[in-house]
Amino acid sequence: MRAPIGTFDNARPAPDCLDELTTPVADAVRHWRGTVPTEQFLYVDTDPAIADTAVFVEHYGASLLDQSANCVVVASKRGGESSLAACVVLSRTRVDVNGVVRRQLGARKASFAPMDLATGETGMEYGGITPVGLPDDWPLLVDAAVVDTPYVLIGSGRRRGKLIVPGKAFAELPGAVVVDGLGVEQPS
Repeated sequence: MRAPIGTFDNARPAPDCLDELTTPVADAVRHWRGTVPTEQFLYVDTDPAIADTAVFVEHYGASLLDQSANCVVVASKRGGESSLAACVVLSRTRVDVNGVVRRQLGARKASFAPMDLATGETGMEYGGITPVGLPDDWPLLVDAAVVDTPYVLIGSGRRRGKLIVPGKAFAELPGAVVVDGLGVEQPS
């Protein structure tokens, strides 16, 4: 099957590719309860050597810059307590950690979580962290622009492979809160 975005020749329904996904992502696909059928979650095999956004879109289609998203793990502190959350924004933007994220989480301080903490707590590989399969008790902040995008390319939990998910499904993930202005345009 041809993917609805990018130049991927072999897109397969994610439920048929559970062995290609990390355990938390495969479990999330297996137990999905949203209104978007999981057969619309597609898996595409990609080369992990070109997983970074700039090289990736050059290889798989420049239009993907407007149709792909990044998921980042954020550590926040409030009243001596630390907690983790995740944020999803389109790849052409950056997460407003010190403004929108900090206020949304009611935190005194927020910053990107260290790589070893992010990968250890998610069970996913660095460069492949996805909102599909995150711990259910984490807040998941999703930029409204992601939800408004017909199909979004996102990590699969591994550096190899990506998921293509209908944008509206992101609003149905556990802990999801749709936030306007979470992603801010990157300077040119």
